[in-house]
Amino acid sequence: MTLMSVIVFLIIGAAAGWLAGVIVKGRGFGVLGDIVIGIIGAFLGGFLLIAFGLAGLVGAGVISAILVATLGAVILLVIVKIIKKL
Repeated sequence: MTLMSVIVFLIIGAAAGWLAGVIVKGRGFGVLGDIVIGIIGAFLGGFLLIAFGLAGLVGAGVISAILVATLGAVILLVIVKIIKKL
């Protein structure tokens, strides 16, 4: 993995985490929090798309990666929000 790949990975994670924070909470979680949430969301979103057989519907590229990561991060934040209420 090159340095450029790591930088792109972190930018996608930050963008997805921030978008998910805005959708679920109304604001982001700070740069580090957004990156962590976005990266976890990317794994969760990718896993769910593959599990439901929808991975073929998503194209390749940065925008698609941000959308998948944001979807996973939103699901993650909703689950965390539900667990906190219990």
